[in-house]
Amino acid sequence: MNITDSIKYVGVNDHGIDLFEGQYIVPNGMAYNSYLIEDEKIAVMDSVDAAFGNAWLDNIEKALKGKKPDYLIVQHMEPDHSANITTFADTYPDAVIVSSDKAFKMMQNFFGTDFADRRIVVGDGDTLSLGGRELTFVTAPMVHWPEVIVTYDGTDKVLFSADAFGKFGALDVDEDWACEARRYYMGIVGKYGMQVQTLFKKTKDLDINIICPLHGPVLSDDLGYYISLYNAWSSYEPEEKGITIAYTSVYGNTKKAVEYLAEKLEKAGAKVALSDLARSDMAEVVEDAFRYDRLVLATTTYNADIFPFMKEFINHLTERNFQNRTVALIENGSWAPTAAKVMRGMLEGSKNLTFTENTVKIMSAVNDQTKAQLDALAAEILGNTTDSDGGEN
Repeated sequence: MNITDSIKYVGVNDHGIDLFEGQYIVPNGMAYNSYLIEDEKIAVMDSVDAAFGNAWLDNIEKALKGKKPDYLIVQHMEPDHSANITTFADTYPDAVIVSSDKAFKMMQNFFGTDFADRRIVVGDGDTLSLGGRELTFVTAPMVHWPEVIVTYDGTDKVLFSADAFGKFGALDVDEDWACEARRYYMGIVGKYGMQVQTLFKKTKDLDINIICPLHGPVLSDDLGYYISLYNAWSSYEPEEKGITIAYTSVYGNTKKAVEYLAEKLEKAGAKVALSDLARSDMAEVVEDAFRYDRLVLATTTYNADIFPFMKEFINHLTERNFQNRTVALIENGSWAPTAAKVMRGMLEGSKNLTFTENTVKIMSAVNDQTKAQLDALAAEILGNTTDSDGGEN
């Protein structure tokens, strides 16, 4: 696949993977992207996962048509992008490895060599001439590993963005970009919003027409759309108005309560994402919690604590700096309900959370008193986004 006249795609698709990074369900596989820039000198951008070394080298050979690469640029040392560095180095012994100082230290750890006799160490603002074009390097520490660099080709106005702007899914599958890019971002990069914002500042003056990430499709049309989403995600601002209801239920009573609440909210015209944490993909629910501006947490008191799936969910949120949202709490307990107190305590370190005045307490089963509490909570949740004309914002 030609990205431009001089830049070719030489990556691979992985449809054999079931869990990415050992935890994220990827029903449509993964793409491990690699690119080849052909000028007076030839640079290959990043390696691929260990299982695809031969396919990757075949792609490079076909693209080169008898030529040899001069450089392998390593932007990120996570094994799905770096596993075949030594294979490349053995195949092309005259090629030079280009990367950050921290990446070379990681290579020593991974491979037992830091390529001291055939390397170029680059940092912020450093350049590499390929002849007719010049590549400029920008450090991007903790997006999402400390050694990361991104690379700008000013001739074709291409930003090679490492894991930034990546998504789940192989490239030969047609699916919505935002959904799987959001889930990817929240799961993998989400903790590092400040670092993503720093990268935005470093690259704001670059004239970018194409973004080439290490996962997911090459982005070229309406870059403002992708950048605006990434800006919202990395600044922890809600992407849109809506209500995520995340719950656990042992015998179905808490489920009845949240279904009653969801129906009230939906009848009022609100967008609602309702998820049973014991049965849903946790990453999908995390995605919803960051996507929408309001969150309802409903769970049972369990061993004087909260149900394990809810505890895990809140941990996922706080690990990723959950903030700038309105949160409502629903607790269930037959004799000593403490779930609301526990959930609130787990979130007390999160920034800019507004808790609703109404907290719903279910004593075993839903009854008329419970419904009255849920009605009051629904009115408050909807009231948080009611404009002067009485319509929902």
